Amino acid sequence: MSTFIEHIVRLTDHRDRDLLELTLSKALLELLPVSRIVIARVMREEGESRWLEVARLDAKGGGRVIDPTRIDFSALVKFDDAPDRVKCLALRDRVEIAWAGAEGPRITLLPLFSQLREEDQGVLELHSEAPLNEAHLLVIDSMCRIYRNMYSLLEFSDRDALTGLLNRKSLDDAFYSAVLEDMNELPGTRISENLTSQERRHHVPANYWLGSVKIDNFSLIAEQHGRAASDEILSRVARIFSNTFRTYDRLYRLSDDHFGVLLHCPDEALVLGAFERFKSNVEKYTFTQVGRVTVSCGFTNVLADDSPRSALDKTVKAVDFAKRSGGNKACSYPGLAQRGFFGVPEPTPEVKVV
Repeated sequence: MSTFIEHIVRLTDHRDRDLLELTLSKALLELLPVSRIVIARVMREEGESRWLEVARLDAKGGGRVIDPTRIDFSALVKFDDAPDRVKCLALRDRVEIAWAGAEGPRITLLPLFSQLREEDQGVLELHSEAPLNEAHLLVIDSMCRIYRNMYSLLEFSDRDALTGLLNRKSLDDAFYSAVLEDMNELPGTRISENLTSQERRHHVPANYWLGSVKIDNFSLIAEQHGRAASDEILSRVARIFSNTFRTYDRLYRLSDDHFGVLLHCPDEALVLGAFERFKSNVEKYTFTQVGRVTVSCGFTNVLADDSPRSALDKTVKAVDFAKRSGGNKACSYPGLAQRGFFGVPEPTPEVKVV
């Protein structure tokens, strides 16, 4: 059995937040008399909250680790249908569930994720055949504190200070690990390297889209109203961005007023609908110093031979087209390309896009 110190080393050795839950789960399974570990996050879409079990591992082998970008939100457990998890979050403290007497099997729940961000709400569930003693609870508390510290540290390094959105480096990492490896079904993805043959990653068909957003006339606004006004616009647009898209979509501030989103979606119409909602939400908001602001949006499907730069270049071309057309528009790069707006019309691809 690995020692406590060895597990601390493994947990603090990561530079990827997506692997922390798996490492924590494996550590607790080895260090404690538990039969199952479940890590559940609160996911939100269009005002509705549901539970996503990002990790579920069993002591006897088996389990799964799920990529939040590739889920069917409607199939997840509704937030209020897991009252013990809700209670754990509300109390921000340990909750124990016993159904066969004081010394019988139970589930111990603890709030897990950083409580600084609403998007990071979640719980840790430990299934055991008997109550966990004080020594066990001390191990859990210590490992969870280390986990939270590492999560917060990596979160800080991955995010833009002004808006709280992910930064440009995070896009490159997500693009190569979560998108291209999945699309090409490469044998050595970062998570599969850390799983046994029974711990297979949950998989649904890939269908990824990358989008860009730029604020119309932002340079002129900044020149006329100053830094304070432009910072207010950036932070508020970022908040509207976060509130419009789904919790599990990856949102970025790429540079100055350039925002990006990487999302998994089954078809172009739904992607366009999301950008239209975002564009409308920005247009309706009244900014303190400048009044109304609009945005131009562009998006593209991600192909197997794309790099982050090539895919971003397509989205920027679509954004530029929207700006030249008067702004306050959302444009599809594939749709514009097929109509010949970027040179020779591109044929509709016969291969499945991702």
